[in-house]
Amino acid sequence: MKNVLILLAGGLGNRFSQIIPKQFVKIGNDNAIEYFLKHVNPAFFDKIQIIVNVKFQKKYLSNLKNDFKNHNIAFVNSGISRQESSKKGILSLLKDNPKNVLIHDSARPYVTNKLIRRLIKSLDKEYAVAPFINHNDLVKYKDKLLNSEQLMHIQTPQAFRFKTILKAHKLNKLSNAKDDCSLIEDMNIKVKYLKGEKTNIKITYEEDKLIFQKYKNQEFRHGIGYDVHRIDSESKKKLILCGVTINHLPLIAHSDGDVGYHAICDSILGSLSMKDIGFHFKDTDKKWKNKDSKFFIKYCMDKLIQHNFKIVNIDINFICETPNINKISNKMKKNICKLLDINLNQISIKATTNEKIGFIGNGEGIAAESIVQIVNE
Repeated sequence: MKNVLILLAGGLGNRFSQIIPKQFVKIGNDNAIEYFLKHVNPAFFDKIQIIVNVKFQKKYLSNLKNDFKNHNIAFVNSGISRQESSKKGILSLLKDNPKNVLIHDSARPYVTNKLIRRLIKSLDKEYAVAPFINHNDLVKYKDKLLNSEQLMHIQTPQAFRFKTILKAHKLNKLSNAKDDCSLIEDMNIKVKYLKGEKTNIKITYEEDKLIFQKYKNQEFRHGIGYDVHRIDSESKKKLILCGVTINHLPLIAHSDGDVGYHAICDSILGSLSMKDIGFHFKDTDKKWKNKDSKFFIKYCMDKLIQHNFKIVNIDINFICETPNINKISNKMKKNICKLLDINLNQISIKATTNEKIGFIGNGEGIAAESIVQIVNE
């Protein structure tokens, strides 16, 4: 057996303002343990040993094995302290004799598979590994300022070679160590600390539940948009792309023919499952004749706000022989930033020719495509 996870779930959560221990409180459809198991890669662990009070197991986790058949789940009755529960979990694995063991607090449901993979990989060279994050705020202790850069928030999972953590628990004489790495350090074995994740929050207080719920409910969506128009060789007007007026023949269109803005609109509307720009602004309606396409962008921005979404990034691509898009891309980006309330580094604008193929390749038209990613706020 190569890797085993010990999931500590024996705590009573006295600081959490509910009668039910925090690891069993439902947040949406799942409690913290169920949420964690839904998102952890089953291929990482040959076995998941959940250390939990038998009474709570029967009451809150009775269907866990059936619900998560992809995981090899077993239960061990918890102890009266975190350290005792951890030790019972380790001793229960003597017959399995795994190579590595990760010990994780069940009150941290939002750990990523990326972090777990890094921890396991680190055990190729290290005996013990733990994630940490730095402190951001100014810290005072008894009216003295502390150097926050030297403060470390230690997280779980903590990863160990099994024989090392087994020996640490057998030799340790303490009864209430706060984590397993401290037992390793008491043996004068160096623990490797690697950068953790700020989203790997621990649910301790009621407000932590609200923070986790925000992460849990985060929804990313994507949309794609495309627009193309022929060049009007007889018009005396100028070309407009993403709000930039260019000394170039314009496009034939009902509005101002801004294919850049139109493609962005279609991508935003698509990400919201709201059809396309033609559905909302019909080209047979006279009130949209020669309309500045900024109006359409603002409309789409209003829809994002109404649906409680914001833009993560936009990738725009122009297909044309002329004009030179690179020369005006910064102006385009600034216009888009103002209209969609995003930063320059959230926008990419590229261009390509059509290799002299078709009416665009013949210099008779211009097309634009846009891909947008949005996330709920």
